Amino acid sequence: MSTVTIVAKLIIKEAAVAAVKAEMLKLVTPTRQEAGCLEYRLHQDNAEPNLFIFYENWQSMASFEQHLNTPHYKSYSTAIEGAIAEKTVHKMTCISG
Repeated sequence: MSTVTIVAKLIIKEAAVAAVKAEMLKLVTPTRQEAGCLEYRLHQDNAEPNLFIFYENWQSMASFEQHLNTPHYKSYSTAIEGAIAEKTVHKMTCISG
């Protein structure tokens, strides 16, 4: 199976940036320990502090889908409910080395 790259862009409502950032940071360590996680990075835009990008590499789509069902991801989803203004998730496969 091919490695799956996930690029998730989240724009957070201004009033919730600090709280959501804290919840996002809680995801990093347990997610990096998951089976199938090859890379998991969180970025915050320098010019627009309410814009966050997750850059992730997973061994397979199944590994990524398992991530979405972990207790830490479900806790994160509940904690940030209503705080996201916009969300785009790209699921990609590398086509060049």
